Amino acid sequence: MTDQSPGTDQSLGHAVEIEAIPSIHQIPEADWDACACPESRDGRPMDPFTTHRFLKALEDSGSVGVGTGWDPRYLVARSDNQVIAVAPLYAKSHSQGEYIFDFNWAHAYENAGGAYYPKLQIAVPFTPATGRRFLTRPGYETLGLTALVQGAVQLAANNDLSSLHITFCSEAEAIAGEEIGLLRRTSQQFHWVNDGYTTFDDFLTSLSSRKRKNIRKERLQAQGFGGEIETLTGEAIAPHHWDAFWRFYQDTGARKWGTPYLTRAFFDLAQDSLRDDIALVMAHRNGTYVAGALNFIGRETLYGRYWGCTEHHPCLHFEACYYQAIDLAIRHGLKRVEAGAQGEHKLARGYLPVETHSLHWLADKGFAEAVKRFLDAERAAVGQDIEILTSYGPFRKDQVEEQE
Repeated sequence: MTDQSPGTDQSLGHAVEIEAIPSIHQIPEADWDACACPESRDGRPMDPFTTHRFLKALEDSGSVGVGTGWDPRYLVARSDNQVIAVAPLYAKSHSQGEYIFDFNWAHAYENAGGAYYPKLQIAVPFTPATGRRFLTRPGYETLGLTALVQGAVQLAANNDLSSLHITFCSEAEAIAGEEIGLLRRTSQQFHWVNDGYTTFDDFLTSLSSRKRKNIRKERLQAQGFGGEIETLTGEAIAPHHWDAFWRFYQDTGARKWGTPYLTRAFFDLAQDSLRDDIALVMAHRNGTYVAGALNFIGRETLYGRYWGCTEHHPCLHFEACYYQAIDLAIRHGLKRVEAGAQGEHKLARGYLPVETHSLHWLADKGFAEAVKRFLDAERAAVGQDIEILTSYGPFRKDQVEEQE
């Protein structure tokens, strides 16, 4: 892929200069965060993953860049002599680390004689967490989104690329993107929602008797593993915690992906610049850490990201990943916990199915029409699955009716 930037667009009603930039170091942090997280001036960002510091840690650690299949092309839109919108854009040579799967699209396209890769992806690498992907300065929402979409599509067209994908965008962005001609895709995750609980026991009382007893039993089993579980954030996190967590992460990565996506250097950088955004749940026994779960903290949401262990104990995974996350969210008044991709086992633990969204542009019109038909059918199937799974949820019937 050649580094052809989209240029200046006069069709938006304003002169908007759109540029693709290969390193986030070339974008001032203040400009990026003014678009990505303007609310962080008086507290936490809504989405910790689109902050300049998080994307910089990915880049500086070598987790993205040369040889990874995630080649940065950050989009920047300028108007009136200021940055009005940015997007985390990458040129992809594969479909790994995205969690919205298009492998079948790639196979079909290549079987028909096309070259599906490289493609463009607006996403946070390796992070199936919903958030804004078209990051606009307040007051420039419509202009900024339109400029970024047009810029990304033009960049794909300039380079004869097959497609552009925007994954885990907000529902509002999905609707707006569809209105301007992108294909909308619906997928599913499991999220826990805080219904005004003040304690974990408050949450338990909202469940059916059988599910409530089962969770209590699982927590007792997990906490009886012969050690202690602690939740660390900010200054409480020390380098030796990352030494232990790296072992856990490698084990999980080797089993799930073959090769871990994040490098060891990422966790060193997390210690320096991201630890205030992190809640690290660590289980230790006989002076040795044996399991851990990594969460990121947003203004309203706790995001569960990684789990790993060097010893297997009954229910410790459920405790570290799900129950500790719920407990932390309740104590800090967070509205929800996003527990990552997949996993119907989360349903019995209070995490209900919700829609997630993505947008897609395909250069070949015939292929795009075929994919659109697939997406229409898939959207209906996802809706049916969510309805059925919700009916099997752990909540008391009167509680479900109140939530509806």
